[in-house]
Amino acid sequence: MLIGQLSKLTGFSRDTIRFYEREGLIKIGRKQRQANNYKDYSEEVLKKLLVIKRLKGFGFTLNETADLLALIEENVASCSTVNDKVKMKVKLINEKIKELQQIKNMLQNSVALCLNGSAPAADRKCTLLTS
Repeated sequence: MLIGQLSKLTGFSRDTIRFYEREGLIKIGRKQRQANNYKDYSEEVLKKLLVIKRLKGFGFTLNETADLLALIEENVASCSTVNDKVKMKVKLINEKIKELQQIKNMLQNSVALCLNGSAPAADRKCTLLTS
C-alpha cells in the first residue's frame, strides 16, 4: 500500500510515517518499491505502526517504543518480558503524577496568597511573578 493509504489507516501523517522509517522503527526494503519508485508498504508495516500508535497512546517514548518493538522482532515479547517494561513505565508515571501534584499545590497556594492579601487584588503584585 502507498503512504497515503497507510496514513489513513493509522491516523499518522505521512511525515510521521517517514520519521518512524528514518528512526528505524519501521523498515522497507528496496524490493518493496513500485516501478515508479513509490514505496509499497506491507501489511506488516501497518501492524507495526498500529502497535506504535498504541504504545504512544500509553505514553511510551520513542526509545521505549523501539525497545518494545525489538522484543517483537526478536520473538521474545513474552508477558513477563513486557510486564517488566510496563511496570517501569507505571513507576515513572506515578513519579510524574506526584511531581505534577506538587506543582498544582504550589500554584494553588500562590493563588490563595493573592486572594488573601489586604490590598485590593487589582493593586497587588502577583506573588507568582515576583521573587
